[in-house]
Amino acid sequence: MQEIIITTKRRIEVLDITDDVKRIVSGSGLVLIYSPHTTTSVIINEAESGLIEDLINTLSRLIPEDIDYEHNRVDRNADSHLRSMILGNSVVVPVEDGTLRLGTWQRILFVELDGPRKRRVFVKVV
Repeated sequence: MQEIIITTKRRIEVLDITDDVKRIVSGSGLVLIYSPHTTTSVIINEAESGLIEDLINTLSRLIPEDIDYEHNRVDRNADSHLRSMILGNSVVVPVEDGTLRLGTWQRILFVELDGPRKRRVFVKVV
């Protein structure tokens, strides 16, 4: 298993990590891209800037930051945890001869939901 280190700069931020994953993969099989953090996500979608803004705005509307969540009595980041639960913390991509078999516009995106922080993403080819 290999690791990608990410340093985020904003509370909510979407970073394209496809090229980082490409540098790691070899052979054929499946690659698991997994975030071990409870306030981040890994998703596959288009990395177009307008769509990224739409994602951030939609998450903010669906799960507002300023609600009196029970978890906020502990950590003041319940919205980040809830957003992460909806998006998920891992994706699996087929690999053939060292090439990610992504669709034309698909990219692997790391979603920071409680930054800025230093984060890790694990990458494992099976």
